[in-house]
Amino acid sequence: MKSTMPNNAELLVLPHAGHDNKPTPGGQRPQRPGDSKEPAPGQGGPNGRSQAPRVFSVMSLLAIVLLVVLIMTSVAGQSRSVSSWQEFKAIYKQGDVTKGSIVLRDNAVTARARNLPGTDGSERSIAFAINGNSREFYVKELNDLTGGDFREAPSTLWQQILISIIPFVLLIGFVWFLISRGLRGAGGGPGGMLGSFGKSRHRMLSKEMTNVTFADVAGIDEAKDEVREIIEFLKNPKRFMKLGGRIPRGVLLIGEPGCGKTLLAKAIAGEADVPFFSISGSDFVEMFVGVGASRVRDLFKQAKESAPCIIFLDEIDAVGRRRGGGFTTGGHDEREQTLNAILVEMDGFNSADGVIVVAATNRADVLDPALTRPGRFDRQIIVPRPDVKGRLEILRVHANKVKLGPSVDLEKVARATPMFSGADLAALINEAAIAATLHNKDFVEQEDLEEARDKVRWGRSRKSRVREKDENRLVAYHEAGHAVLQVLLPDADPLHKVTIIPRGDMGGATFSLPAKDRMGYGLKWLNATLRMACGGRIAETKAMGDVSSGASGDISQVTQIARAMVLDWGMSQKLGFVRYSGADTREMFLPEKDYSDETARIIDEEIKRIVDEAYRDAERLIEANWDKVVAVAEALIKHETLSADEVFRLVRGEQLSKPSISDLLAAEAKRDSAPSKPASGSPSTDPELPPGVLPRPA
Repeated sequence: MKSTMPNNAELLVLPHAGHDNKPTPGGQRPQRPGDSKEPAPGQGGPNGRSQAPRVFSVMSLLAIVLLVVLIMTSVAGQSRSVSSWQEFKAIYKQGDVTKGSIVLRDNAVTARARNLPGTDGSERSIAFAINGNSREFYVKELNDLTGGDFREAPSTLWQQILISIIPFVLLIGFVWFLISRGLRGAGGGPGGMLGSFGKSRHRMLSKEMTNVTFADVAGIDEAKDEVREIIEFLKNPKRFMKLGGRIPRGVLLIGEPGCGKTLLAKAIAGEADVPFFSISGSDFVEMFVGVGASRVRDLFKQAKESAPCIIFLDEIDAVGRRRGGGFTTGGHDEREQTLNAILVEMDGFNSADGVIVVAATNRADVLDPALTRPGRFDRQIIVPRPDVKGRLEILRVHANKVKLGPSVDLEKVARATPMFSGADLAALINEAAIAATLHNKDFVEQEDLEEARDKVRWGRSRKSRVREKDENRLVAYHEAGHAVLQVLLPDADPLHKVTIIPRGDMGGATFSLPAKDRMGYGLKWLNATLRMACGGRIAETKAMGDVSSGASGDISQVTQIARAMVLDWGMSQKLGFVRYSGADTREMFLPEKDYSDETARIIDEEIKRIVDEAYRDAERLIEANWDKVVAVAEALIKHETLSADEVFRLVRGEQLSKPSISDLLAAEAKRDSAPSKPASGSPSTDPELPPGVLPRPA
């Protein structure tokens, strides 16, 4: 049964907000059998070649270029341009020009001179730029100035072009050399980095690399059995082909996050004696168009060469979404091209015999139908949340890694964690071990597991949070209203405990413990849950004479349940056995609406009718049992947390004999401040003091 509301077959928490509620490595070659895992001594690169010569050559070239640049800079710094012909003549007439150093070129007059202004008197080059059309004029001028003591050095057009272009060519060539060497090193092969974009970024796993077997997977026995059949197909294919059967092409693991899909794939890699290629769906898509399809082809090409083998595609919905849906920009869709390549490789003209594709997703509703049809993914294995038996097995698997005390009852913890996923249970054991370590315990106790369960699901308790007296009273009556109705309503889940200690973003909470795992929702249970959720607002309003925002979470839960009853579950007499909610594909930004405005009006009326009826019934029960609500609320103010047995005793009119929080704090303060008495028979270490004299500090 599909639900649009969170599954309520768990520890139901009715929060009071109060003031606490605030509305593989790419480009890596897969490891082949026979490849060594570590490079040989002296071999630093992935290809078995030492990286030192390459680094040395690049650094040497860089040093040479820097040296040339420095020389050119120094040479350029020793030359000086002459702005006018008169200045050149003045320098010559002063006798500072070296004899025989004047050269007339097509574009300049150069010479060697000394004692130039602003210099240390050393000899430097000077140059005066001229126009090629005025060459004859400067020939006459130099003849008059030097008496013919100069020489001409005509240059051809090609020489001028080469002189002006060669520096740029050398610079571009050097930059390209560095880039090509870097890209070739990054690509890990002759294709370089650009060539590696089209290479698959998968990892090849083996038994030794995963260290996970089917013994480490618990709580999903049916999924394990189906996957175990795949392993048998690969190990002994002739046994199944004898009757005409063929190996399934693909297996799709479907389940909510944390249920063990990836762990199951790791167990396949640990159990199978065949190559196991692992890659994520997001690794196919890159910044360049066509890279995803190229990587798919490369992955299946290598898989066919290693057949029989397994390919694991994690989070396949990243590239396997339904084509043509949602809003597109009109450009090239890289994901569609990648999906098309996967479809062709899995069941095209060139079928990949001996290659089994195992994919995992938690959004099977958005996958393309061409991907999930038989022939591509022949089997769709549901990986559900574990039941109480599965939770017990999962807890035992993870508890083997920690030290448990003799008082730990894992079966009780399994019953107290309905709708927990495998990841939640693993986090529970880990948090309990951390809490026991912080308290300097020798092993994990039951109370550590209880606190870890609440912390994993609802957050850390904030015992240091100091509230005002009126606010504390409001929270106590709010939670007392929930707890009393939970006890009085026979169809509600059994009460587990109630507390006014803030936890997470909740100001207080009432915890219920279902007697069994619930796969569906009955009308009686839904009505009881609605009335129980309304009890908090009613009790706090009657006690405080005011309405607060503390019931925001209750209002959200009530509205969600009532809407699902009308739209999804056909529990409205006016609307009948009809589903009015749209498909939850999350492809469109606008909500899907397949009914008229008149039907929409009736839907709103029915939702409000269900909520109003629940509120009136809860108000009647609170009025009739107000003394019980007061007793529970006052006990919460004194003790902060009450167990289910204590709430039942208060509802029956009995009194609680345990000390209050203030009594415990006072006793602890008195014990800390009491002076220590000396042992009997031993004299006091301090002498008798005169009156009015204080003893020295210890």
